[in-house]
Amino acid sequence: MDFQTIKNQTSCTPAFILNADAMINNLQILNTLRQQCGCKILYSIKALPLSTVLEIAKPFIDGFSVSSLFEAKLANEILAGQGSLHLTTPGIRSDEWQELTALITHLSFNSLTQFQRFSSIPAPQTSLGMRVNPKLSFLKDDRFNPCRPHSKLGVDIDVLWQSSDINQVKGLHIHNIFSATDFTPLVKTIEKLRQYFGAELAQLDWLNLGGGYLFNQINDHRPFIKLVANLKHDYNLDVFIEPGKAIIDNTGHLVTTVIDLFVSDGKTIAVLDTSINHHPEVFEYQRQLELNEQVSKGRYSVILAGSTCLAGDLFGEYPFNEPLNIGDKLVFKNFGAYSLIKANRFNGYNLPTIYRYQNQQLTKIKQYDYQDYRQQWLAD
Repeated sequence: MDFQTIKNQTSCTPAFILNADAMINNLQILNTLRQQCGCKILYSIKALPLSTVLEIAKPFIDGFSVSSLFEAKLANEILAGQGSLHLTTPGIRSDEWQELTALITHLSFNSLTQFQRFSSIPAPQTSLGMRVNPKLSFLKDDRFNPCRPHSKLGVDIDVLWQSSDINQVKGLHIHNIFSATDFTPLVKTIEKLRQYFGAELAQLDWLNLGGGYLFNQINDHRPFIKLVANLKHDYNLDVFIEPGKAIIDNTGHLVTTVIDLFVSDGKTIAVLDTSINHHPEVFEYQRQLELNEQVSKGRYSVILAGSTCLAGDLFGEYPFNEPLNIGDKLVFKNFGAYSLIKANRFNGYNLPTIYRYQNQQLTKIKQYDYQDYRQQWLAD
């Protein structure tokens, strides 16, 4: 992808660039896996529910994974009845149950109490399952860890193993990893699932292995292919995966413009026309995004700051070979997952304009304006 051309062609910044070519490449990797082992692929739309993304993904996948009624309604619009729609969430509401189950094909209850409250309510088109907390942690940062102490995500495997409720569900769902670049956690998790439930797994219709694996960054897919093939052979069930970040993360880039420069306590501050509020995980998890223009051991160090009045609206300190100037454009790379979906207009600063990049062509697909901001805050 030619970032200089992209910068020249984006007249309006901040701009979110969706690289459709890169996304299709990610989907083709997953499609090859699907052909090799027979797994079924769901795009987890929480990573980025942009309709363009869903439309691009649709030919390569078996459905979508959602976590709320609104996500389910949007995904259903795109699917139009052609594929699976899986849901798991701690937050099922009784007033949404009928509308929700009219849309989704598979539901994994998050707790035994949730199962006991809702499983007896008719949902004829929905296959009911259970999310399991396998009590296996592979993450050092508990902010990402679904198996952290006192976890709210899934039924404790020891509790579920002793409960008769497992005999009443058609599937199990596991998800205990984030941004994994090998399949060791999955292999160990399935080993534990087999140890606990053994032949009982053959009573199920499906098993959802969740997301969190960066398939496009894993060179050796053989452990995954063998694992899925063995599960299908031993238990005769459908095996689903629900990648999100693996499909979208390296396909999104943010173009921004320097709108002010000054020195503060001896360091240069460059104020950008965007904000970490357009990618809140920078603040939430102290992430430093990859910048296309940064130069390792560059002579000029600059603190890149967002344009809101939040003191912590900072992208970090970056090295450059040449001093920055007002009007320079910069590109934050791999900005696809959990960026726009979490973005906000704090201080009234507008959301990025969205472009689609495909076959070396840049097309504007969405632009926000004052009326969008006004509608959000205007009383009914």
